[in-house]
Amino acid sequence: MNTIYQNSKRLYFRGLLFFLLTLSVSCSKNFIDLAPESTTTTDLLYQTDSHFQDAVNACYTAMQEQYQNFWIFADVPGEDVAQEVVKNDAWYFADAFTMPDNVEMLHDTWSNYYVVINRANIILEKIEEADESLLQSKDRHIGEAKFLRAMAYFDLVRIFGGVPLITQTLAPHDAYAIGRTDVQQVYNELIIPDLLDAAARLPRSYSGTHIGRATSGAALAMLGRVYLTTGDFVNAELTLQEVTTMGYALLPHFEDLYDYGLDEHHSEYIFDIEYEEGLGNQGSVFTHRFMPNSSAMADFYDIRGGELSETFSPTDQLRALFIEEDQRRDITVGVSGGFYDASGSFQRLPQATSQNYTKKYITPVQLVNDSRANWKVIRYADVLLMYAEALNENGKTSEALAPLNAVRSRAGLSPYDLSAPDDIREKIYLERRMELAFEGHRWFDLLRTGRALDVLAPLGMQSFRVLFPIPLSQIQVINNPAIFPQNPGYN
Repeated sequence: MNTIYQNSKRLYFRGLLFFLLTLSVSCSKNFIDLAPESTTTTDLLYQTDSHFQDAVNACYTAMQEQYQNFWIFADVPGEDVAQEVVKNDAWYFADAFTMPDNVEMLHDTWSNYYVVINRANIILEKIEEADESLLQSKDRHIGEAKFLRAMAYFDLVRIFGGVPLITQTLAPHDAYAIGRTDVQQVYNELIIPDLLDAAARLPRSYSGTHIGRATSGAALAMLGRVYLTTGDFVNAELTLQEVTTMGYALLPHFEDLYDYGLDEHHSEYIFDIEYEEGLGNQGSVFTHRFMPNSSAMADFYDIRGGELSETFSPTDQLRALFIEEDQRRDITVGVSGGFYDASGSFQRLPQATSQNYTKKYITPVQLVNDSRANWKVIRYADVLLMYAEALNENGKTSEALAPLNAVRSRAGLSPYDLSAPDDIREKIYLERRMELAFEGHRWFDLLRTGRALDVLAPLGMQSFRVLFPIPLSQIQVINNPAIFPQNPGYN
């Protein structure tokens, strides 16, 4: 690993101690923890360019913490992953559609996102008061803060529905009067404007230790996803088409996306939640969480530290979708029942453990939950498939084939021929399912396309479970269903 690459991942974690103190938001049961940061001491911390850079880094750090559990919301409820071992934890409740409102993970998720939002709000307020002569990167700081605030709200509304729309720091007593805001209002008044402004302010690329920060391409790609989610296919097409002109390209080999010994900031990279091993609680949990409980397999892949949780088991049905020639198959869903060692011999997994696994997050790890495996928020293949979908929905089916087939070609598959829009739509959905499996897309794709209940009712989904319950801790703090009701079905 070269120095630039290592430093670029550290940008998430280098916030100074005083920012960890003044920008941190407690995990108490207080309503979204929106204490104002207006003391004289705090004001002194928001003066120079480096001050604001550290403040923005603290936003990334909070997002990094939240994305350790994002898969529970984004992948586990879908039909492509099953919880086969532990039956009394949040990921099982998500898988079985039995999530109660008092699970601590729900509270932590709510709190983590509002940590990001609160920190971003402070930055956006303080930066307008600061001496511009000391702010060489003002636009970038504003752009990053707005990108991360929009990303937090986008996740919140997709998980919980309407949530409090907070755009400034509040005193605690004011926060208690803030109710849930309509989802479309959150999109129109914050998510879309923030991403538009971020795209206008952020650079296309970085060098040196800044590599890994949000770029204009990341903001536009996220905006395209937002437009697709809200059914605005016209703006989705225009926005995603712009991303295709920004110099991104598919890697030649699919497996290189998941080789964490290579430079992760490659041509297909757009935005990751970044993790690094060996820096003290800055690694990801994914390698240990998703591995089968097999010491032989752990030894083969040099995964140390124990506690292989096998909380993420791909289904046989997903593996069956891939034909043998598909270069994505063995990375996405490893060989069922075992693995091939260095000599090519098949080693069977213990009978009592999960027999299916994904290799997307397998990398050598020395300490438990200290993996360098990133979470890929947006990569170029996703953009191409979203662009194909928008084109098809806008009546440009023949044009949709090029981005769709580019993804298939990289996988070693023959291109699709032109057919009816309904048929191409289903092919795009299928391609997204196989290309982006276990990267936080399947559940939200099913929701935004209106297919969740049809696909998942046989697995126990009820209609009200298109949303997760609002954390009970938040319901109890407000204690006023008139302004802060629980989601239907969870009372």
